[in-house]
Amino acid sequence: MVSAPHVGSRVQIVVAGHAGETTHEGVVLPSAAPDFVTLKLVNGYNISHPLSMIKSMQEISLEEKQINAPPKVIQSVELPKITIIHTGGTIASKVDYTTGAVVARFEPDELLASIPELIDIAFIESVKLGNMWSDDVRPQHWNMMCKSVQDAFDNGSVGVVITHGTDTLHISAAALSFAFAGNGGKPAGRIVFTGSQRSSDRASSDASENLISAVYWAAHGPDVNGEWDSAVTVMHAGSGDGVCAVNPGVSVRKMHSTRRDAFKTVNGQPLGEINLTKSGITHKSNIVASSRKISKPTMYDTDIRIAQFIAGPHLHSDLIETAIDSGYSAIIIHGTGLGHLPIENSMGDAPENDKLRSTIEKSSIPIIIGNQCINGPVDLNVYSKGRNQQDIGVLGHGSTSSPEALLAKIHWLLSTDDNLSRLEENLCGENDLSLIS
Repeated sequence: MVSAPHVGSRVQIVVAGHAGETTHEGVVLPSAAPDFVTLKLVNGYNISHPLSMIKSMQEISLEEKQINAPPKVIQSVELPKITIIHTGGTIASKVDYTTGAVVARFEPDELLASIPELIDIAFIESVKLGNMWSDDVRPQHWNMMCKSVQDAFDNGSVGVVITHGTDTLHISAAALSFAFAGNGGKPAGRIVFTGSQRSSDRASSDASENLISAVYWAAHGPDVNGEWDSAVTVMHAGSGDGVCAVNPGVSVRKMHSTRRDAFKTVNGQPLGEINLTKSGITHKSNIVASSRKISKPTMYDTDIRIAQFIAGPHLHSDLIETAIDSGYSAIIIHGTGLGHLPIENSMGDAPENDKLRSTIEKSSIPIIIGNQCINGPVDLNVYSKGRNQQDIGVLGHGSTSSPEALLAKIHWLLSTDDNLSRLEENLCGENDLSLIS
């Protein structure tokens, strides 16, 4: 039995199997199992073989094997045109055969060479906005996405796919939802966010199926109605393969750090699903037509800053005072239960609660309650404490949004010079008012 090769090296292996000997070349990845060797092939796929089945193994230097650019792929102009906008994340990545590192892959020829299933789904163009970690994305990057999406529609694309790191993918999806549909309109085509929970150099990667499904929905999904679906996310529906869920950008949330089905809809249901089988790709949808008119996006004011705090034993007035003194535009507090704050001192031994209440009441900037529980509404009418919070000027009653969608909504409203008068409205599917008592 040959010994395990070094991760990152390029090797040629001869495998003795039941059908005879086969030869493979690729970059060595972390093994899928003990005593296995896993390779990333030139076409982007991974293979794994037991070391006991490998008859010979030879390391190949760059001088011996030059890596050529992917062949030019002829695309069909008869297929729907979509644009892939790359912002970062592992979904649009490949292994650099020189170093073994994962690098951005966004040119159409590279994408189609590595995921050949795409060639029968759509005519693909691509734009690279950057290669960012998603936690580095700021409102100025939302604006860049908005502009690139609108440019794609203006140039004839029926849909766009935004490849994005998963950690804040749902926040960007909410931001673009309000940008395109907050004023009662809708985008000119389908906007789909997708990413990958498992990087493309892992045998369990979800990158290919997520991207195939996202491109399919962007090219062949239902017409956008602007309520719930102005931007959507497409990711694995379960831990297994074969089904991807379509979730509304205004209410989806990343609910797990590693699972492939990490993205779930808060206070609602998925908009549809995409099924990938050997016989082809199909989809189901519960999106219905609407009378909304096509509109262009409203950009975000990047001078707006919103502070966020969590209600609990360590929420003190000086945090609120610091945010106000530092020039923040608004404050979101993630309230407990139905949206409550520690502002009462029934036993007379918590003067910090009295001070917090006084600071909130005197605040010169809006203070809004978000939902720390994630699911369920912010309902400040149920208990006297909630009614007291409304009396001292706390906003947010009636919100059923995810905390991230609420953040994007507040920023968008302030960017349009709204004084948050429409905060309690349902602008584009983010607020299910039927959940409020």
